[in-house]
Amino acid sequence: MRFASTRNPSLQADFREAVLTGLAPDGGLYHPIEQPDLHSLFLGLNPDSPFVETAVTVVERLFGDSFGADTDDVVRRAFPFSPKLAPLNDQIDILELFHGPSCAFKDFGASFLASAMETFLADSDDRAVILTATSGDTGSAVAQAFHNRPNIEVVILYPSGRVSRLQEQQLTTVGDNVIALEVAGSFDDCQRLVKEAFVDSELRSAVCLTSANSINIGRLLPQALYYIYAFQLLRARMISEFYFCVPSGNFGNLTAGILAWSWGLPVSGFVAATNVNDVVPDYLRTGIYSPRPSIQTVANAMDVGDPSNFERLLAIFDADHDALSSLVSGVVVTDEQIRTTMREVHEDRGLLIDPHTAAGVFGAQTFLAEEGAGDATIVTLATAHPAKFVEVVEQACGVTPPLPQALATALERQKHSVPIAADGTALKQYLLEHYGSHD
Repeated sequence: MRFASTRNPSLQADFREAVLTGLAPDGGLYHPIEQPDLHSLFLGLNPDSPFVETAVTVVERLFGDSFGADTDDVVRRAFPFSPKLAPLNDQIDILELFHGPSCAFKDFGASFLASAMETFLADSDDRAVILTATSGDTGSAVAQAFHNRPNIEVVILYPSGRVSRLQEQQLTTVGDNVIALEVAGSFDDCQRLVKEAFVDSELRSAVCLTSANSINIGRLLPQALYYIYAFQLLRARMISEFYFCVPSGNFGNLTAGILAWSWGLPVSGFVAATNVNDVVPDYLRTGIYSPRPSIQTVANAMDVGDPSNFERLLAIFDADHDALSSLVSGVVVTDEQIRTTMREVHEDRGLLIDPHTAAGVFGAQTFLAEEGAGDATIVTLATAHPAKFVEVVEQACGVTPPLPQALATALERQKHSVPIAADGTALKQYLLEHYGSHD
């Protein structure tokens, strides 16, 4: 599998180069040049096989040439945890993706990327500096996945005052090779700073930069694995069409699912559930893409006004609005609808869900009601453990979610962050000062 820039198809890379550079030289995102046909593989998956076995099978087909004899080890090292499927009602299932070390879906991509980079750098004298922006969960997943990995330093940018306390504790208390920069601005500012750094030739020549955001294809592609696993688990009882509803902010998660579809996963369609930062649903409805400053909501990880993975979505569909909008539907969910859904799911089913998952549940319910989907099955991705959003859960449901041990430990540790302006010069100076020597 080879990759090309979304902005210049002549700029190409193999998987190793795409992973270690993060962003293409022209500032574009790497995306697959050709889509392999894995349809028969998907239909042959054993519903009783564990997730890691499915992951090994798929990764060998996609990237076996990149890892060679190390493929099995890379995958098993990445996934000591697994998704879990829980029925919500007769038509909606919840795919729980919060059973990893940071209790959020981004553990899957971050852990695989860390395992892959560790393998790629094992016989090298290079030291990679991972530069990552986070709206909440990416930072903690990256911090956990890359903590104390040899030859790797981690710099995480997060928007001051715009992540939950627990999210902030998770990404600012790891220490060692993980540094948190607290940016005076929004997630869009953090993302802009990262993109500016990657296209700064002077900085790139002095610091070996790469990314662990979903702009890095090595972070995004492994997220396709849990879409495949959900199909594997549900195929035996499907009697009609099959959809995924994806809580969406930066649109990496949805893009990963669409890539699985492009490889032959028999999915009827996708629902992108956003909060009021609705630039992509607007595009799906009108064909006009109008990025704008993000608005702060209770589902903060989706507070993105200019999602970077929109470039990849356009690349997959050759900028064909009709083709994209025929596969993907958009549902916009307000804060009040999120809180109401959290409360109703708790009252009706005894389940606590986080605000992002609630947006997905509302999106699934809306899609089934408005599209007349009959007896379709729809899987909503549960992107984070409810305990990561204690305050919102308490407000909506009147109860406090139990705290997993990993989260309780993070709350006990001392926060360490470096305040920084939302300014590219400030970030460049910091990176050159701390990592420019390649010590």
